[in-house]
Amino acid sequence: MKLLLLSGYLVVTVIRFALDWLNLRHRQEAREPLPELFSGQIDEERLQHSDAYALAGDKIGFVEDIVGVCLTLWFLFGGLLPWYDQLVSGLTNNFILSGLLFFGILALVQLVIGIPFSLYRNFILEERFGFNRMSFRLWGTDLIKSLLVGSFLFFLLVSGALWLVQLAPQIWWLWVWGFWALVSLFLLFVSPYLIEPLFFKFTPLAKAELETGVRELLEKAGVQAGKILQVDASRRSGHSNAYFTGIGKVKRVVLFDTLMEQLDDRELLAVLAHELGHWRCGHLRQRLIKSQLVALFSCWLAFFLLNNELLPGWFGLQQLSFAGQVLVLGWLGSLVGFFWTPISSWWSRRHERQADQFAIDMVGSGRELASGLVKLARENLSNLFPHPLYAAIYYSHPPLVERALWLEKGRVSGR
Repeated sequence: MKLLLLSGYLVVTVIRFALDWLNLRHRQEAREPLPELFSGQIDEERLQHSDAYALAGDKIGFVEDIVGVCLTLWFLFGGLLPWYDQLVSGLTNNFILSGLLFFGILALVQLVIGIPFSLYRNFILEERFGFNRMSFRLWGTDLIKSLLVGSFLFFLLVSGALWLVQLAPQIWWLWVWGFWALVSLFLLFVSPYLIEPLFFKFTPLAKAELETGVRELLEKAGVQAGKILQVDASRRSGHSNAYFTGIGKVKRVVLFDTLMEQLDDRELLAVLAHELGHWRCGHLRQRLIKSQLVALFSCWLAFFLLNNELLPGWFGLQQLSFAGQVLVLGWLGSLVGFFWTPISSWWSRRHERQADQFAIDMVGSGRELASGLVKLARENLSNLFPHPLYAAIYYSHPPLVERALWLEKGRVSGR
């Protein structure tokens, strides 16, 4: 069984690398003339700049993936897992503390390994292509804040779950799922007020005319939002975004200041109409329900496998702690998740098309949203020529050229 799992992991790894290579070659060799909508926005020089940005990102991504693959092989199949498991188990007999140490040390190691890649991306790659606006001091401050928030949530979720495993050994899967679901729901309420302000400064929308337009759009869409805010994303990056967040009475509209610099008001309203479309079409609710159903099934499956002590034998081991078995189970889940990715991506693209149609209905045409997306593609150096297979597997949004043509015609196929 161990050989079968190793072979499966290597096959998935090869497929992933092959898809990346296929997409890179297609971007460079299968370029077609862009539609007239892109004229004046994206020229050959910009496309070459985009190719260079993508290639630089692919190179560092490849190095990072290779490091991850080598560490995974060493840890799971090279004998490091049983050694580490025995080391942690020898530090304490307390079930909860042992689990916290097991996952906490691994999380810390992963953080340390990821720091050089984060520094390279922000201060070399993103700097080279004009996106980085973050100082080293701000990067370090963000890292410390993320570490503190992450540590608190890690302690809450892991210790709470392990306590429930001890408390209700015959039905812990249901209690753990319910606990995590409640914490996730609670975070949806408090994150806009407690977590997001730690990293960004939110202020009322500065442009009165734009705020009026947003209010009118919200009213037309039948959505009530308590606040319409802009966020100082330009302190960190030149990339842009807009989102509609929260549930209940904490719903609010957030616009990146970089987005307000790059788009005119009509395009901004069209982008916002698209985001509102996700809420009005029930996409956020559907995604929440889907994620909780997957989590519920995963908790039950984990309970079944752990109770029957199947996992140690699969890796040729005589025994493995509860935390060690959970880690192995999570790795198996990521392996299976690769084959779920195309379905999830297809479902997401379908939602995007429905949200595009909603935006068309709200604004009156799709041209404003199309022109806004083209501008964002120009500013973000987006890939306009993904390989069809790569896009089908990984893309959560329809490829931009196809999407812009649909929008310009005022309709979206597949509604």
